Amino acid sequence: MLGKKLVTAQKRGETRALCLGLGMVTCSVMMYFFIGITVVPFYTKSVWTTETVCKVLKANIKDKVLCPNSEGSEDEDIFPYPCLQVWVNLTASGQEVMLYQTEDTLERNPKCSYVPGKLENSKEVKARIETIASNFKKYQTFPCYYDPGGTQTNVILSRLYPPKGLLFAFLWPTLMFTGGCLIIVLVKISQYVSVLSAWQ
Repeated sequence: MLGKKLVTAQKRGETRALCLGLGMVTCSVMMYFFIGITVVPFYTKSVWTTETVCKVLKANIKDKVLCPNSEGSEDEDIFPYPCLQVWVNLTASGQEVMLYQTEDTLERNPKCSYVPGKLENSKEVKARIETIASNFKKYQTFPCYYDPGGTQTNVILSRLYPPKGLLFAFLWPTLMFTGGCLIIVLVKISQYVSVLSAWQ
């Protein structure tokens, strides 16, 4: 009687562990799919892949020229803000080009180097842009990214999805997938050992 209870408890434990392993594998596959349709396209679409050194030539804030968001946006997403334009000297080619914060900045507003978030207080936006402009004037040499193919003649300060960020995005689903497979393998080994012991 006691042996039957132990066998039943063992089967229940194996079933729960197997379900856990299968659940982890399923979740990891869904995460892979989500990353593949959201992060990977932005990474492959970016042409600013080569790092170089940029030197600031001028950083101007056009107080009287307020830049709206990109055309086609909804009305609530359109708001005025001071336009910061930063021009740099690209060390790799010696050209004078415009600097953008990220790839998204160029898409949202190609006239401005920085597009702030939608803040309720316009004074905070103005103060932040002035701080960024002063930092560019203070630290005139910094790393930036350019398009080695020459499709884009401008440069960006940082990439939205650098290679390290992409690897980090794939790290967690990979660990979950590996853990799930390991649990399934251990359950199968346990079942095999149990059958072998019973047969003997």
